[in-house]
Amino acid sequence: MTPAPGVLPAPPWQALAGARVVDLAQPMRRGMPQSPNHPPYRMLLERRHGDLVREDGGSAANEIVITGGHVGTHVDALAHVSHDGLLHGGRPAHEVQSHEGFARLGIDEFTPYVGRGVLLDIARLHDVPVLPAGYEITPEDLEAAERAAGVTVAPGEAVLIGTGWTRHWADPAVFTGQTGGAPGPGAAAGQWLADRTPALAGGETIAFEHIAPGRGHATLPVHRTLLVEAGINIVETMRLDALAASGAAEFLLVLAPLPFVGATGAPVRPLALLPEGPTA
Repeated sequence: MTPAPGVLPAPPWQALAGARVVDLAQPMRRGMPQSPNHPPYRMLLERRHGDLVREDGGSAANEIVITGGHVGTHVDALAHVSHDGLLHGGRPAHEVQSHEGFARLGIDEFTPYVGRGVLLDIARLHDVPVLPAGYEITPEDLEAAERAAGVTVAPGEAVLIGTGWTRHWADPAVFTGQTGGAPGPGAAAGQWLADRTPALAGGETIAFEHIAPGRGHATLPVHRTLLVEAGINIVETMRLDALAASGAAEFLLVLAPLPFVGATGAPVRPLALLPEGPTA
């Protein structure tokens, strides 16, 4: 709409002035659920108030944070997974990895994402709050969720898969799925996603995979399909309960992991912006 003569156009950020912001990151704290394959998160208060007091009475506290790159809500870099020694694009892993990390395909090469996100809520599709542990999401599930929500996964955009698994966050033994399994896309669903060439795919579980009971992370075919073959980044351990409860199937997604140079993954705090409503 063209503004009236003498009236300046509204600045672009005004379109987001009334947006509801939904935080899609899990809070990071000692003892939170995580894969046993990665170093645990720890935060230590290195300096307390009163340890050093300046002449004007001021004091500062600070901490040391120790964490693996794949702990909490995080993004997998393309360097995270190889197959037969090869990374995405057929690049031999040994040529680009060293004790300092990866010279190519590290998380520092991830371009911050600001764009349309789509939620395919498979738990809602089956009219359950949480999918059963070990449930394998199929291409038929994904297509039915698209139809139910009236959205389509588009190339270069972001697709998130709702399983309801966020509800188990307070129970690490269940959330990690090491014995009981966890719901997620199977190999066929992973290929369905890859065929649609999104910029990234994300979900609520520690591994963006169908984890069968008792199998742990024995094989991760969706990681191979997305990271190695298709070059699609994965976002894991997302908190999607509030977004699913809103009923929104599409939204503006802002996602920028910490740019650890050469790392295979990094923590991220994704934000979903919905058109109206109070800030969440």
